[in-house]
Amino acid sequence: MDVAGREARSAPYELDERVLRSYLGGVGLGTWLLHRLAPAGVDPLAPEAPLAFVFSSLVGTPLTTSAKFAVVAKSPLTGLLTDALASSQFAIAGKLTGHDALVIRGRADELSVLLIDGDGVRLEPAPELAGLTAAEAESAARARFGRNWRTAAIGPAGERQVRYATISHDGRHAGRGGLGATMGAKNIKAVLVRAATKVSVADQPGVLAAARDLRRRSFGPATAKYRELGTLANLLAFNAVSTLPTRNFTAATFEGAPQLAAEELHELRGVARNSCASCSIGCEHIYSRKGGGSQRMEYENVFALGPLCGVSDPDEVFAASARCDELGIDTISAGGTIAWAMECVERGLLDEPWLRFGDGAALLRALDAIGERSPGLGELLAQGSRHAAGVVGHGSIDFAPQVKGLELPGYEPRSLQSMALGLAVNARGADHNRSGAYEADLSGELDRLAGGSAHVAAAVDTEDRAAVMDSMILCKFLRGVFEDPFTEWSKLLVLVTGWQLDATELRDTARRIVRAKRAFNLREGATAADDTLPARMLETPLELGSGRRAVLDADRLRSMIAGYYAARGLDQEGRVAAADLPDLLLDA
Repeated sequence: MDVAGREARSAPYELDERVLRSYLGGVGLGTWLLHRLAPAGVDPLAPEAPLAFVFSSLVGTPLTTSAKFAVVAKSPLTGLLTDALASSQFAIAGKLTGHDALVIRGRADELSVLLIDGDGVRLEPAPELAGLTAAEAESAARARFGRNWRTAAIGPAGERQVRYATISHDGRHAGRGGLGATMGAKNIKAVLVRAATKVSVADQPGVLAAARDLRRRSFGPATAKYRELGTLANLLAFNAVSTLPTRNFTAATFEGAPQLAAEELHELRGVARNSCASCSIGCEHIYSRKGGGSQRMEYENVFALGPLCGVSDPDEVFAASARCDELGIDTISAGGTIAWAMECVERGLLDEPWLRFGDGAALLRALDAIGERSPGLGELLAQGSRHAAGVVGHGSIDFAPQVKGLELPGYEPRSLQSMALGLAVNARGADHNRSGAYEADLSGELDRLAGGSAHVAAAVDTEDRAAVMDSMILCKFLRGVFEDPFTEWSKLLVLVTGWQLDATELRDTARRIVRAKRAFNLREGATAADDTLPARMLETPLELGSGRRAVLDADRLRSMIAGYYAARGLDQEGRVAAADLPDLLLDA
C-alpha cells in the first residue's frame, strides 16, 4: 500500500505460488519482497523504502507458538536487510485480513494511523497520539476505532527516528534494527488490522492432531527451562562458563550476576507467568518492582542493561528496561551503545563525567537523552555505536560492540567460537536469533575455545534451521522438541498448505533464504570485509576462571569464514554465485 499526503492507496500484489513455496512466509518472504520492492541503494528512512509486515502459512492455525509475524525492511541502523519477529494477536488478525504480507511505502503529511481490514486500507490523521508510548497509543487507537482492531505502534523514539527504535504490540516488540524508525519516517504512529476472513488448511483433522501432539511435546523437558525460569535462567549459567559480556566486553563474568539471576528474582520478586498468543510454553516471567508495579524481564534486556553496563541493582535494571519499553527502543542496542559511551568516558574520549559503569541513575539519564535525541550525547547515541564511534574517532570503533552496525547480544564470541562465526557472517549483523550457533558451543560436543571446521558446520546448520523456523513461523523455544526437524516441519507444512514437499526441499528452502538475504546486502554495498568482529574480540584474549585463555585471532576467524563461504557455495569474496541467482526467483 502506498501512503501519500492524507490518503493510502491499496495496490494488491499477487504472489506466485512458486514464491510462497520457495520462501514460505515470514522472514523468507519478506526478504524476497525487499528484493522486488526496495529500490537499490534506497535510504532506509526515505518515503520509497518499503516496510513489510509478513505473516506465514501457520499463523491462524492451532499449532502452538504459530501466532508470529515478521517485520522486514532495510535497516536505518545498519543500511542492510533487517527483520524482527514478534508474537501477538496482531499476527492472527493481520493474516485474517486476507493477506500474506502488508507492505507500506510513502509518507503521510501528518502523524497518522493506518487501518487495514476486508474493506481495504485507509489513513486516519492522529496527531493526538504524538509522544505517547506504544502501549498508550495502542489503547487510544483501539478506543477510537474499536476493540476488534489489533495494533502495532511506535513510541516517542520511533517518531524521532532513533535508529534502533522498535515496533510494539500487546506488550511485545519487533525490536532489532530500527524498524520503529522506518515506521516513524513514514509518519505512521500505528498500524491497525481487523480480521475479515478465516484460515483454511489442506487437512483440518491432520492439523488438529498435529497441534495436539505439538502442544503435548511443548510441555516436555526441552522447554522446561523457559517455563520454570524463562530466558533469564541463562544469566548464571553463562556467568559460570565465562561467556557473560561485562562492562562493554572487557570481561566475561560479572560479580553482580547473582543479584540479577532468575533464581534469585524468582524467589524474591516473581509475581506472574504469561504466554504469547497461541503459545503453550509460557516463557514470560514477570517480577515486582520496588515501589510498586511489575516488569517482564528476559535474558537479553538484563544482560544489556545490567552486566554490559556494570549495573547490578535489579531495581535499576528493571527501571531501565521499563524506560526502553516506554520510549520504544531496542534494549540490546541501547545497552551496547551506552556501554561503549561509558568506556569512552573512562578513556577521556567523551566529556560526560557522570556516565560511568555501574551507575543505574546514569543509565536512565542516558536512555532519556537517547529517546529525546537531546543535543549532544543523546543525538550521538541515538545513531548507534558504529556511527557514534565514527564521530568520536580515536580508535573507539575497535571497542564498539557491533557487527555491521548492529550491537552484539549477550554471548561472548571469544569463549563461544561457533557463535563468533555466526555473529560475523549473519546478514542482520550481530544476532543470536538468526544464528543460534551457541547451541553447539554449549553442547559439550565441541571445544568452544578452538574454532575450526566442526564449528563452521554447526554455524551453517543452526542458521539453516533458524531460516525455516523464522519463515514458517514457529518459536525457536520449540526447537528442542523436534527430533528430525526438517522432516517434521515439512509434514506440518504439507498438512497446512497441501504442498507435497519433503525434508530435502525444505533444506533447499533454508539455503535459498540465507542466500537471498546475502544477495540483498551485496546489492546494497556489503562486502566480505563486513563479515568480521570488533577488533577487541580479535586482539585481546580473555583469561577464564578455569585457567584457560580464550583467544580468537583474525586468522582463525578468517579461516572459519572461508569455510562458511565454501559451505554456502559462495565465492572467496562471499558473493552469491551467478548460477544460484535464478533459484532466488527474483524474476517471478
